[in-house]
Amino acid sequence: MSRALKKKLESIYKGYNKREFVDPDPLLFLYDYPDTRDREIAGLIAACLAYGRVEMIMKSVGRVLDTMGASPFEYLTRSDARKISSDFKGFKYRFAGETHICALINGIRRVVFDYGSLEGCFLAGTDTGETIVPAGLSFLTQSLDPLRQTGHLLADPLKTSACKRSHLYLRWMVREDGVDPGGWKRVAPDQLIIPLDTHMYRIGTILGFTRRKNPDRAAALEVTQGFRKINEKDPVKYDFSLTRFGIRRSLEMDELEKYLRDSDLVRINKEESKEKQ
Repeated sequence: MSRALKKKLESIYKGYNKREFVDPDPLLFLYDYPDTRDREIAGLIAACLAYGRVEMIMKSVGRVLDTMGASPFEYLTRSDARKISSDFKGFKYRFAGETHICALINGIRRVVFDYGSLEGCFLAGTDTGETIVPAGLSFLTQSLDPLRQTGHLLADPLKTSACKRSHLYLRWMVREDGVDPGGWKRVAPDQLIIPLDTHMYRIGTILGFTRRKNPDRAAALEVTQGFRKINEKDPVKYDFSLTRFGIRRSLEMDELEKYLRDSDLVRINKEESKEKQ
């Protein structure tokens, strides 16, 4: 019965996991950077600003990356805190002001100098015996913003938030297919956690992967575990293609729900969830 649902998910993946369905999405910016040193920096900035109206997200990310030039890595190597403050004076995007974006960029600069790369910093936090992604993400976040000066830009993994944008960033950098560009070679896709937003939370409840009332960290782990039963080696594989529904005007969430609800596995998962409670 799990094969029936996997067949449906693979069909959706095959149909919609294509670059033609990326625009508009901040993931687009990552395609401009063939060098992983640049891509991981651009990707983190794009992910941190990925909230609110997509048109404004694209405008704000574009402004930051245009200021940093063709190579964000080289920009950081030749810039100090004073230059960064000058370059981003007057920056404003929703809850984020110039102090927040400068704190983020200075944090990235410090991490790159200390660890050689953002991936290097992430991996430095995985020697604690804990699960790789939670440990690495906590260490990376703490290293980027030890004084919590980035405001809303960086979610705190130690709290109850699903940290959707942080896990979205990891998906971009770890997975490599027709949509996700990858670049990080030392983190395996099977370690990733679903970037849980309202769309994926609804899908997770439809599939019976979670019965939690809110899309929090616990729900993200439950939904990830549900997808892991379908695809153990790549549990976030279907994230992009599934979340096109409800985001793109031509793809209705109700149609996706109708398609998924035909699976026997959905009914079984819901029965299992009831038994656990």
